[in-house]
Amino acid sequence: MDANANARGHRRTAAPGDRRTAAFCTIVPPHVLDKLAHADDPALAEPARRTLERDALERTRRRITTVRGVVAAAPPAEPSDQPRRTIYDAQHTTSLPGRKVRGEGDQAGADASVNRAYDGLGATFELFLKAYGRHSIDGSGLPLNASVHYSDDYNNAFWDGEQMVFGDGDGEVFLDFTIPIDVMAHELTHGVTQYTANLEYFGQSGALNESMSDVFGSLVKQHALGHSAEQADWLIGAGLLAERVTGVALRSLKAPGTAYDDDVLGKDPQPGTMDDYVRTSRDNGGVHINSGIPNHAFYLAATALGGNAWERAGQIWYDVLTGGELAFDAQFADFAQLTVAAAQARYGEGEEQAAVREAWAEVGITDLRSRVGAR
Repeated sequence: MDANANARGHRRTAAPGDRRTAAFCTIVPPHVLDKLAHADDPALAEPARRTLERDALERTRRRITTVRGVVAAAPPAEPSDQPRRTIYDAQHTTSLPGRKVRGEGDQAGADASVNRAYDGLGATFELFLKAYGRHSIDGSGLPLNASVHYSDDYNNAFWDGEQMVFGDGDGEVFLDFTIPIDVMAHELTHGVTQYTANLEYFGQSGALNESMSDVFGSLVKQHALGHSAEQADWLIGAGLLAERVTGVALRSLKAPGTAYDDDVLGKDPQPGTMDDYVRTSRDNGGVHINSGIPNHAFYLAATALGGNAWERAGQIWYDVLTGGELAFDAQFADFAQLTVAAAQARYGEGEEQAAVREAWAEVGITDLRSRVGAR
């Protein structure tokens, strides 16, 4: 497949913070839950079915909310370098946000899910602030709210446009969704994308939206652990799968398509190159599937440059996401070309630009010319 044929000369851009097209985004793709929902074992099928039904309701609610134009509370005039976190307990209901159980600066309590959510929000805030000078999700100090213990045996986590929500998992296939820090960071990055490029959640632009969350989700984990690009596991959701599942995570940036291969869960369908690009009407045109391609391009660029991936490679990706030139219906080739230009704009014609160009070429996207003069 020729990815370059998808690039167009002029694309539509969305104003930063335009919430009208913001999507309801979950960490577990619907195709995975659908596979589970057809399992012979009711202990596996029933939680998956209930999760799919709940996700459908939340997706509808999100669409209605954005059409009505709900406006978030005004941020402080001078954003603080400290997060403003509030954790709620939904108490196994679907009423949000639930009962407040921990505020900013409060001591840790006995509920491990509450403590992990609090720490994960803080780690995400810290990466964006320290690496990129961004104050919270919207860049202006937006409070970070999260609800844990959502519904019963809920097999997902999501960003609903205003807050994070975590299920406890069914204990059979998925464990508590607050366990992997990159799951929290992934969903919060959907908020960053919402307030910047607001990438349309369909096809290649939707896969880029998912990839941004995987990339920065992985970077938050690496930053929190102090891992270099070489030391990182490059997995999304490690520790989330229950013992009975044959797999290590939900996705792998290093080796897309290898995160799991399980009799019930199925096989990880992600491609790593455009040769295996999946054309499908499911999952909003394969947003969780084809995101493996830009994911792998980032991994290749980051490991080629070495050191801390959130520095040079992460900075380039962040520059494109927030720079104002990334259209909300961008295709892979559009994004790739902008990363080459961003690398040159920030670092000149050196190893950074070469590493980025070579990474995209390796996943099948080539002929990327610098556009610095047009920036």
